[in-house]
Amino acid sequence: MLQIQENVSLKNFNTFGIDANARYFTEINHEDDLVELFLDEQWKHLPRLVLGGGSNMLFVADFDGLVIRMNIRGIEHRINHDHVTVEAGAGEVWNELVTYCVNYGFAGMENLSLIPGSVGASPIQNIGAYGVELKDVFHSCRAFEIATGEFKTFLKEECGFGYRESVFKSELKGQYIITQVKFDLSLNANLNLGYGAIQQELEKNNISSPTIKDVSEVVSRIRVSKLPDPSTIGNAGSFFKNPVIGEELFKQVHSQFPEVVNYPAADGGIKLAAGWLIEQCDWKGKVVGNTGTWKNQALVLVNHGGATGSEVYTLSSQIIDSVYTKFGVMLEREVNIIK
Repeated sequence: MLQIQENVSLKNFNTFGIDANARYFTEINHEDDLVELFLDEQWKHLPRLVLGGGSNMLFVADFDGLVIRMNIRGIEHRINHDHVTVEAGAGEVWNELVTYCVNYGFAGMENLSLIPGSVGASPIQNIGAYGVELKDVFHSCRAFEIATGEFKTFLKEECGFGYRESVFKSELKGQYIITQVKFDLSLNANLNLGYGAIQQELEKNNISSPTIKDVSEVVSRIRVSKLPDPSTIGNAGSFFKNPVIGEELFKQVHSQFPEVVNYPAADGGIKLAAGWLIEQCDWKGKVVGNTGTWKNQALVLVNHGGATGSEVYTLSSQIIDSVYTKFGVMLEREVNIIK
């Protein structure tokens, strides 16, 4: 029987550790729970928030609606020659899925190690790290349509994947709840070592012929060295997207700051490292009231204890303003702001 609670604290359900309240809260363990929930008309018309690991959101106020925590579990795989299909429930922890695949020798996800959050949230955000994005390993997802109570399968080409974007964040926002994700992986590794410090770290450890396990371990070490553990200090990982700018603006920035960290992006754009831009504005490791930026990575905003969502949001606005003033580049928040 589906249980719906009232006035539930969300402090333990978001990695920022922000103490916001949900007017109503329920946990979904099976697809049938969603059907049962939305047979009742009152839940269809209330504001709602689907929660996975709570790792990519900032509550700036209490949520006056229904919070739906996805807890559908289970991982299965099928092998056909060199091709592997892996299916995972939306409530699975993302990194536990990556570990499962790496341990079985299924290649493709190793660069996505240690990203916080749940499997169900991964397509919404098109999560990515170290040169690999979710769309590179995504086959399809199964989702519940709230308006009709029907389930639909979305193939990769229907998901509108972009940089930290998908159709579920834009035109279909709030219309579907993802219950399961299917991935295309391989027994033949095609390692992506060209991004960040992966190659450097492998060489440092005298690894000349890396396996996917080596890459996963190296990526995990790099992430741990840069990013704080949410269990000890509240944060949501990278708070801002790496901005993609046009050639003209890049020429202006590069002429003033020749050392600007940049990478080629799709459609001829140039991606800048948001962390580098923020650091040049002297934000790295800065403490502002109960919040601040992480000492090892300026891209990460942290809750030093007792911070409100509004405090964190105000800090992010100050950072956006200072980067724009110095570089003429507008940063965009990657974290979802829940008002």
